[in-house]
Amino acid sequence: MLNISTTMNPNPAAKPDPQKELGFGRSFTDHMFLMDYTRGRGWHDARIVPFANLSLSPATMVFHYAQAMFEGMKAYRAPDGRTLLFRPHMNARRMKDTCGRLCIPEIPEDDFVQAVSELVRLEKDWVPEREGCSLYIRPFVIATDSVLGVAASKTYLFCIILSPSGSYYAGGLNPVSIWIEEGYVRAVRGGIGFTKAGGNYACSLAAQERAHAAGCAQVLWLDGVERRYIEEVGAMNIFFLLDGRLATPSLDCGSILAGVTRDSVLQLCREWGIPAEERRISIDELVDGSKSGKLTEAFGAGTAAVISPVGEMRYQGQSLRVGDGGIGPLSQRLFRGLTDIQFGRAPDPRGWTLAV
Repeated sequence: MLNISTTMNPNPAAKPDPQKELGFGRSFTDHMFLMDYTRGRGWHDARIVPFANLSLSPATMVFHYAQAMFEGMKAYRAPDGRTLLFRPHMNARRMKDTCGRLCIPEIPEDDFVQAVSELVRLEKDWVPEREGCSLYIRPFVIATDSVLGVAASKTYLFCIILSPSGSYYAGGLNPVSIWIEEGYVRAVRGGIGFTKAGGNYACSLAAQERAHAAGCAQVLWLDGVERRYIEEVGAMNIFFLLDGRLATPSLDCGSILAGVTRDSVLQLCREWGIPAEERRISIDELVDGSKSGKLTEAFGAGTAAVISPVGEMRYQGQSLRVGDGGIGPLSQRLFRGLTDIQFGRAPDPRGWTLAV
């Protein structure tokens, strides 16, 4: 168990008006969590301190060799006033996997959950009470050695910051168009595609710009070898309802993020008696499904949006319609089912939420 010291911010900021548009990642709470790592000593000096800029040398290794990772999760306000986290131990396990791949010292799962819980508990008044709003939680680790040499750093900084965020669907739960990328690839087998590494997002920006120019909201990536099999959307995992069976790309290729929402969708569907498969899905299958009418729903699943319905896919100059182009009943049911659990509006027999 961590011994976390706390230094209160003597100049607390004015909280944003929850009745106005909060946006995402624009404002931050009064405090942040910090913990240092030194080789030979391990993780040490866990502390909550006033939110402030970090001071780093221009030679700090993270700037040059990208040894950095992050996580993303949320805290929710329940109707009875409790502050809830959603499956935080899954984020902790995924963080360990990412750290291991990037040669960053692992943070014990219980220490991660404790650090998040204590910071959120201190900042509970920042959790918005407005419908659909939440407190976004961003844990991250960066290499901090000031050495210009390609090697694993000997020192690191673990930081957690919090940001009150508005509803992802300020204008309602509307289907989006996605761009199926043929030129660029996001990840390959043996790479870091399964991790929450910043480099995965940097390499996606060029395709994302191309998608936006075509009027699409997200990029749907194909595998990096055959350019034939579906992997994931830019910021989410992807699901397809094909001929009455829900399918999502399997994780065994090592290039797809193991999403917390992804796992939750699979569990709920199996409990509801909906066949749910993790398998290889080819772009040809989606083209055929769109033309035959067997592809009745598609949606992204992730922390930010929870469920993001897809009404159209763009591929090789074609517009592939999904179902009737609207929001399908399964997408609606999953969105309501998950958010009801996250916000404490429904029973939680699986123990997915943690009150802090």
